[in-house]
Amino acid sequence: MSISLYAASVPVFKQMLGSLNDILAKAEAHATAKNIDPLVLLQSRLFPDMFALSKQVQIASDFAKGVSARLANVEVPAYEDTEQTFAELQARVAKTLAFVSSIEPSLFEGGETREIVLRPGTPKEKKFTGQAYLLSYGLPQFFFHVTTTYDILRSNGVELGKKDYMGAI
Repeated sequence: MSISLYAASVPVFKQMLGSLNDILAKAEAHATAKNIDPLVLLQSRLFPDMFALSKQVQIASDFAKGVSARLANVEVPAYEDTEQTFAELQARVAKTLAFVSSIEPSLFEGGETREIVLRPGTPKEKKFTGQAYLLSYGLPQFFFHVTTTYDILRSNGVELGKKDYMGAI
């Protein structure tokens, strides 16, 4: 039995974007309850050479929309990386969720063998088949940034658990 690219991607992105939204809401509530300036959490990072929380959310959003669009062979929407509040990050996640949800499953058909080229014409150019792009690049990247967001917040005392990370199944 095989699984479609759509089934292996869009429902996963939807589940984890939902949990990301909920995690951000809990972080904002935590900041309010503990009288912490939200910027402290938004600018937090696990280590000085890593991206801050807000950038982690932006990148997770970029992977969800980019992977879905490329696999469906539709244009990747461009988002400005200007979010500076929890509300703005949640709006970005909601916009990404709406985009991913709007892609028709039929557009993914044949995408397993479609060539995906990232950063064409540059020294960092990468070529994948659609299946390899999803399984060995897109999903791992997406999960890394969602997980790092969770870890940053958890290390800053936001009460999160595995159920928060997993979201609604």
